[in-house]
Amino acid sequence: MLIGIPSESKQSTLVAATARTVSQLTDLGYDVLVESGAGDLADQPDSAFTDAGVRVGTTDEVWAADVVVKVNAPTHEEIGRLRQGATIISMMAPGRSPELLEELQAQGVTALAMDAVPRISRAQPMDVLSSMANVAGYRAVVEAAHEFGRMFTGQVTAAGKIPPARVFVVGAGVAGLAAIGAASAMGAVVRAFDVRPEVAEQVESMGAQFVELDRSVFRTEKSSDGYAKEMTEEQQAATAAMYDEEARAADIVITTALIPGRPAPRLLTAETVAGMKNGSVVVDMAAANGGNVAGTVADQKVVTGNGVTILGYTDLAGRLAAQTSQLYGTNIVNLLKLLTPEKDGNLTLDFDDVVQRGITVVKEGQPTWPPPAVQVSASPAAATPTVAAPVKEEKAPLSAGAKVGLVLGGIVLFWLVNATAPDPIPRHFTTLMLSIVIGYYVIGKVAHALHTPLMSVTNAISGVVVVGALIQVASDNTTIRILSTVATLLASINIFGGFAVTRRMLGMFNKGA
Repeated sequence: MLIGIPSESKQSTLVAATARTVSQLTDLGYDVLVESGAGDLADQPDSAFTDAGVRVGTTDEVWAADVVVKVNAPTHEEIGRLRQGATIISMMAPGRSPELLEELQAQGVTALAMDAVPRISRAQPMDVLSSMANVAGYRAVVEAAHEFGRMFTGQVTAAGKIPPARVFVVGAGVAGLAAIGAASAMGAVVRAFDVRPEVAEQVESMGAQFVELDRSVFRTEKSSDGYAKEMTEEQQAATAAMYDEEARAADIVITTALIPGRPAPRLLTAETVAGMKNGSVVVDMAAANGGNVAGTVADQKVVTGNGVTILGYTDLAGRLAAQTSQLYGTNIVNLLKLLTPEKDGNLTLDFDDVVQRGITVVKEGQPTWPPPAVQVSASPAAATPTVAAPVKEEKAPLSAGAKVGLVLGGIVLFWLVNATAPDPIPRHFTTLMLSIVIGYYVIGKVAHALHTPLMSVTNAISGVVVVGALIQVASDNTTIRILSTVATLLASINIFGGFAVTRRMLGMFNKGA
């Protein structure tokens, strides 16, 4: 089968394949034809495709292919170019584009929507939304930094102290996490919020602080499809005040909240924007779906009367065209690997596969949208119940009378030994008793986590007995020499082993290790 890669319309900078990915398509048995100039804006000139072993052709030749692969949804004119029975693969937003699906049905083609890939682990290599959101989240921070006009990282200089920029990210999906990572790497103080409490650990792992709200309000917000749900009135009321407070304190706000098949929720009101600091920047990544911020205009930069810049760019991923095209092309390759199990260049659809069923919105002119629901969740798996361990009975502490009795008994024993034992036993016994008392109180004040390294050092220090063994090794008595040699060996092991264990244990407490 022949795969056609056309140029994108609507002034898009992207292309559905790169020189690297077309060679992978040919390995699957396909012939590939790229429209001349399709990859120019993505640093993929025609020569790169010809060097990769594929042909470069005209617009009519590309649209006459068996399979047409593009990035953006086809226009009315482009659908008319498709031959009956062909397959088109692109992003289509099928939930919001019923007219597009009707046109594809009327043309008698099969349509696969790349933005309808189910959010399941097996489908991640084909998930173009994640690929593009990752790039867009990073680019959102770059655009914000450009408009902000100040450094993100804090510094202390001879001219004074520069505070770090404060960034607030709404939404901790792929785009939000990418924005958090980029802003944190640039030295900003990042705070983030998501209505799905299960993503708090992901936010914190990226170096941001998760803004906590009343858990009882969001206790039901477990995601069943990988996306956040639309909030209830109670949740909207609980978050409105928080959004207002965080936005007014932030230098940069990045919003990423989307609801599949619905307009983007309004998060920042006009009053909130009016209360933000002069010079603040808002990047509304949901501008294509109506925007999360009052005053957002799609594909435009708006500066409010109080000096707040609102960026409504919908082509953030396209502003890194080479990278995004490579990722999208890789997603296409992974999809076609699934659709070409025999690697014979023939595309086959298996509706028993939830991934293939999910992305097929039209099959041979027949509607297949929407697909059956696929349940997924971003929440951690429920913990397996464990049997409680039997509770050990704690020993009752010694009474005051018992403690006094032990002390008096020790004093009597100490007096008897010193009064009756021959020299040098009293001196050695005194040293032993003092060591026991001092050791008890010293060890008792040390944290349990440090007991092992402490005892290792103690063992190493006690290894000085090797000195006595070395003195005795020169004895004329054979038995004494043998015992001295053995004592020297064992004491040496104690010394070197003690310090080795101590070093290893203390290394566990060193964050830079």
